[in-house]
Amino acid sequence: MGLFKQDPFGHYIFLKRWLIQILGMLSHRRYQSFNSLQIEGSEIIRDLKGKNVLFVSNHQTYFADVAAMYHVFNASLKGRIDSIKNVAYLWNPKTNLYYVAANETMKSGLLPKIMAYVGAVTIKRTWRAAGESVNRKVDFKEITNIGSALDDGWVITFPQGTTKAFNPIRKGTAHIIKKYKPVVVPIVIDGFRRSFDKKGLFIKKKGILQSMVIKEPLEIDYENDSIEKIVEQLEFAIEQHPSFIKVPTEEYLKQKKERNKQREFWT
Repeated sequence: MGLFKQDPFGHYIFLKRWLIQILGMLSHRRYQSFNSLQIEGSEIIRDLKGKNVLFVSNHQTYFADVAAMYHVFNASLKGRIDSIKNVAYLWNPKTNLYYVAANETMKSGLLPKIMAYVGAVTIKRTWRAAGESVNRKVDFKEITNIGSALDDGWVITFPQGTTKAFNPIRKGTAHIIKKYKPVVVPIVIDGFRRSFDKKGLFIKKKGILQSMVIKEPLEIDYENDSIEKIVEQLEFAIEQHPSFIKVPTEEYLKQKKERNKQREFWT
């Protein structure tokens, strides 16, 4: 029966829809009132096929980034270009939208567990656990789970695996791209680190201008491009390649201070 239809991970679609609506309404003011979200390129979302699409993005908080993407994607699918005004776009949200997240993060409390039900594809990080460095083997079942999510719809991933800027891209994302051949859409975000705490659950500062730039899908030769080439493509696409690091001259620091002051008083 339609009411009891489930996604590939056994989660009830009607319950996911209800949770997206509730969480969306509760979080909307974070991007439209307390702070503002400047969006660019959301018309690209409307032209994407319904499944096997992988969004790759830099990462600034655990939850606020992906929550903003749920808003932007659903608003775009309802005809709103570069805008999330009028939360009515959540009336019939996209429920086959998933995101890759660390298993320990999604089990860290009641709210993360609820958000995990909405669409998290959890993985155990092979390089870090509980704040300590580890050397863990890849669990290929987790890779298969990401493939199942791609086969059902869209997947958001943060290929650096951390909220720290300019950390290297993890090769696992490139392997997933080679294996499942998804349409790869880069996203560049900014301002979330200034707006929210590290988890992205609490507002740290008000009046911050956040930004989200959605770029055209990458051109990838799935058969011939090497893992290293794909990794480099991702680094440039989400603007996390070392060449994007600026040397902070005195004039640059002065301009940055002035820009931050303007952002904080932006209305």
